[in-house]
Amino acid sequence: MKMRKLSTLASALLIACAAVPAIAEVMVGGAAMYPSKDIIDNAVNSKDHTTLVAAVKAAGLVDTLKGAGPFTVFAPTNTAFGALPAGTVDTLLKPGNKGMLTQVLTYHVVPGKFDAALLKAQIMAGGGKAMLKTAAGGMLTASMSGNGIVITDSKGGMAKVGIADVIQSNGVIHVVDKVLLPG
Repeated sequence: MKMRKLSTLASALLIACAAVPAIAEVMVGGAAMYPSKDIIDNAVNSKDHTTLVAAVKAAGLVDTLKGAGPFTVFAPTNTAFGALPAGTVDTLLKPGNKGMLTQVLTYHVVPGKFDAALLKAQIMAGGGKAMLKTAAGGMLTASMSGNGIVITDSKGGMAKVGIADVIQSNGVIHVVDKVLLPG
């Protein structure tokens, strides 16, 4: 008799849990980021990533980042883009500079899913550094700064990961405070 009550209770709990809508894992730019959505479907809702989304659209990378992946994206904020020299973003967004824009954006994408735990493990295994090959073919270096992760580009520019592990259906986003530039 007790077993039947437990089974009924377990069934009721499973039904109740299935009826609850998906809960966002993380908030980015004032918007909920859902692990059931892809990189683009989440990013378009972040008010902190409007420049990145506009750049991805201008470069024609929307379909790529909606693809199966998995991808790890180091996503610069609007503030990061704003810190570039005056006119840089406007110049990159011009149709004639699509190749250069694509190169910069794909330099922020690493094929595979590298969450913070995996990055930290690779950093430790690499004696304090992990080398990450980008979709653009360049290299990024991940290292630790205190408990946080820092990504260094080929020119020595450093971006701190502000929000790690924004899980997506096709990868993971790490929000960074600087735009990474290929060599």
